[in-house]
Amino acid sequence: MSTARSNPDVRARLIEATIRLLATTGPSEVKARSVSSEAGLSTMGVYTYFGGVPELLQSVADEGLRRLAAAFELVPDTDDPIADLCSMALAHREVARRNPHLYDLMFGLSIHGRYSLSWGTAAPVSSERSPAFKAAYSQLVKACTRLVDGNYVRKIDPSLIAMQLWSAVHGFVMLELADHFADVADPALKILVPMCNNLVVGLGAVRESVESSTATAIAEAASLEGRSARDRTQKSGKARAK
Repeated sequence: MSTARSNPDVRARLIEATIRLLATTGPSEVKARSVSSEAGLSTMGVYTYFGGVPELLQSVADEGLRRLAAAFELVPDTDDPIADLCSMALAHREVARRNPHLYDLMFGLSIHGRYSLSWGTAAPVSSERSPAFKAAYSQLVKACTRLVDGNYVRKIDPSLIAMQLWSAVHGFVMLELADHFADVADPALKILVPMCNNLVVGLGAVRESVESSTATAIAEAASLEGRSARDRTQKSGKARAK
């Protein structure tokens, strides 16, 4: 690999520039010229450091998955895996809401404004998924393993439980991002959490216990959001003061 191609600082600038463009203009405007300009580089920046736009987009998708993994890592392993799984579901949703176009890219749904997979196209098998994907998904499997080992549900392969929860949360997120729940006052509280509760109860957990656990996770998420909002307000005030 050339010295230029391996420069981590410049590569990071191009990745961050692409993420900003996805958030502000959408995938159709992610082009070599616009990304390089956003990063403060010459037009050839994308080709010099990645080889082309497709390679850049793969790196951007991996960065998005690393952010999802980081959000999962912020959820502590408590003595209540049901609450932890609920917290992970809420964290998954929050990552998607921060940059919906980045989320689409992370899961191979949209590149340059069009769907990238056609009907009949096989999804990559597990062994072909990126290390960034595995870093995020493995944390969900670990939490599901604690769920089974703690006898909260029937003795079921934790990887299958993880697939079910992953599918449920991802499906909810995609529908919410497409405004299918626009008429619902609090989609996470009224749709996402009850859906996950029902899934875990169907696996053998006691409903009263599940609902108590997820209520704890919801309260913690609300408290965290309140602290984050105060921090943002304080930072904004300091910036204006300067």
